[in-house]
Amino acid sequence: MTRIFTVIVLSLCSLAVAHGGRIKDLTNVEGDRDNQLIGYGIVVGLAGDGDSNAATTLRSVANVLQRFGLALSPQDIKAKNVAAVMITANISAFLKPGARIDVTISSMGDAKTLQGGVLLQTPLLGADSRAYAVAQGALTTGGFIGGSGGAGGATVQKNHPTVGTITGGAIVEREIPVQLVHNNTLRLLLHDPDYTSASRMVDAINAIYPQAAMAPDSATVTVHLPTEFAGREVPFISELGTIQVTPDTLARIVINPRTGTIVATSNVRLSHVAIAHGSITITVTSNVGVSQPNAFSSGGSTVAVPSTQVNVNEQKGGFSILNEQPTIERLAAALNALGVSTRDMMAIFQTIKQAGALQAELVVN
Repeated sequence: MTRIFTVIVLSLCSLAVAHGGRIKDLTNVEGDRDNQLIGYGIVVGLAGDGDSNAATTLRSVANVLQRFGLALSPQDIKAKNVAAVMITANISAFLKPGARIDVTISSMGDAKTLQGGVLLQTPLLGADSRAYAVAQGALTTGGFIGGSGGAGGATVQKNHPTVGTITGGAIVEREIPVQLVHNNTLRLLLHDPDYTSASRMVDAINAIYPQAAMAPDSATVTVHLPTEFAGREVPFISELGTIQVTPDTLARIVINPRTGTIVATSNVRLSHVAIAHGSITITVTSNVGVSQPNAFSSGGSTVAVPSTQVNVNEQKGGFSILNEQPTIERLAAALNALGVSTRDMMAIFQTIKQAGALQAELVVN
């Protein structure tokens, strides 16, 4: 079986000027973040594809009916059209009551599909166990299941039918309190913490607002609110987010053996190194022949005779020496000249790292 691997090497000339990014694209303002919500509910209308009368599902149905004045025992309920589900959602800061957010519904039991189901009203709770939104509505799934299955039947399934979504399916009932400015100071949190990036950001901000910014660590830049923006935090944050900063990039090679992908940054450097590569391919073929007696013979019987053939193919190794400003570009060219596969290239990167000749972080996913 032949597998096709893809090699992606993103490299820029190390002498070229890197493009900058806006502060709003490189950081988050502390406090301006999403919060996770979760809830437990039931989905109805599943046309016999719901949970197979699980005790928790039956008890949930009985509790719902009790809210409408119907006192029933779970033993008196058949609920094959109902599925117990968990509802998850993210709520952004500053969302006001009445705003809508998307929700994801996932089956908890053995329901075959949630296709065509309707989620009954369910409160969504935050980490503090308070309800911040209420979800309800008809859900959509990215797949389906059809056919009866079993002996003599056929079942067709596409994608994952036990997870669905409701776009705008939850209504915000409580706003999450957020305070962006503390003691006339706001904090910017870098997406990729780095001392050089934080220092460059401080310099860029102070060039416009003198003595306003400082970096207490590699992940945080604190900015003092200028006097002219007192009481006007939103315009200041808006102007602050448009300032251009050139972030620093770590020397890193990321390898994913499952997909055969290699990604390297442009500032990867190597020590003087020589690389030799060769591979051995062993092929084992098993055949079964038949041995039978001659025609009209008085004895003997037909028997199967197995035979095995082993072939060994060793490719010639080649040396490639990197001794003039070895970079990731020269290494890629040398490996391509050797004709190595992506899988072998991954092994070579790891071996170079073990030899101490790779001045970069090697990440294997």
